[in-house]
Parts: sequence; C-alpha cells; structure tokens
Amino acid sequence: MNTESRFWDRLAARYARQPIADEAAYQHKLRVTQGYFRPDMQLLEFGCGTGSTALIHAPHVAHIRAIDYSENMLAIARGKARDAGIENVTFEQADIAGLDVPDDTYDMVLGLSILHLLHHKQAVIDKVARMLKPGGLFVSSTACLGDTMAVFKYLAPVGKALRLLPQLDVMTTAELRRSMEQGGFGIEQLWQPKRGAAVFIVARKPG
Repeated sequence: MNTESRFWDRLAARYARQPIADEAAYQHKLRVTQGYFRPDMQLLEFGCGTGSTALIHAPHVAHIRAIDYSENMLAIARGKARDAGIENVTFEQADIAGLDVPDDTYDMVLGLSILHLLHHKQAVIDKVARMLKPGGLFVSSTACLGDTMAVFKYLAPVGKALRLLPQLDVMTTAELRRSMEQGGFGIEQLWQPKRGAAVFIVARKPG
C-alpha cells in the first residue's frame, strides 16, 4: 500500500479541486445506487478518495465505512464530513486486499473508479463477494481502457516505473464482466454513457 499511498498523497489537493468530468453521468449513477438503499443498510466503500460520494449517500443509509490508500485524501474527506455535520461515515486508511472483514457483513460494497487501479482485481472481487450478505450488492464504476486504448497495456508499466502513472489494469468491458461473474455475481445493471467512459455495474451476490 505504501507506493500507492505516496502516489495519491501527492495528488490529493489537486484531485479534490478537479470538477466531475461528466456530471450528468455521475448523477445518474447516484440515483441508480440510491434506488437500492434502505435506511438500515451497512455499506463499505473502498477507494473512497476525498469522500464526496460516501457523503452524498450517507443520509440514506445507517453507516458507511469508507477506506482509501491515501491519508491525505482521507484528511480532506474528514474535513468535508465535519463541515457538513455528517457523522455516520467512518473514514480510515486501509487497503481492501488486506482488510479483515467477516463473511456476510455488508449490505452493499462500493468500488468506484478503483478496480482498474488494483494489482489483483479478481482476488478483490472474490473478497467483496465473501464480505457481502446473501443478496448483497457490489456497485462499481471502472475505466475499461482495453476497449479503446489497448496500447496502455505497454505504456502503463513504463509510466508506473517512472512514477507518472499509478498501477493500471488495462481491461476490457468483457473481461470485467467475466471477472464479476467468476466471483459469483449476477449482473443486474451494466451502463456506459458513451464509448470510452467508465463502465457502471450493479452486481448482486446470490441469496
């Protein structure tokens, strides 16, 4: 986690200032996600960044545990929560791969703009399936660079070695879907607002 932490710590302030690239698509994803909420739900969000999405969802659920590699990102997130008076989101520095969570713990797990940044995507998807309750939901939004920029398979390792890029899994939408299904999930919704945009998936654990 240390390498990823340092990379994102350097970018935290600039990341927090960036506007959302596609506001309409973001709002659609929020509405779809909130359509599944119940007031008693327990959520985990991994790769929460500066906490914006967790804080938007917080009024609609019981509690959100939000984790990220970057302590600088989390410091910004905690400040936002404090300013908004939101108390049912817990921000903590952690890596999903090393997180110790009992099976069947959460009603929903959010992994937004994160699966393509993982070293072992399939292992994380499998772990999410275990930590969800039967019938629980995994909501993700993922850059599938393999669909439109497959050359990144060759550029990404060089960029990472030069500390210009983070870890990148250059997957296709089809590969992502197969990984979800291999993890035991059924795909309830798969939406991409336009070619090259992030792929939004709502997947359900059997139960």
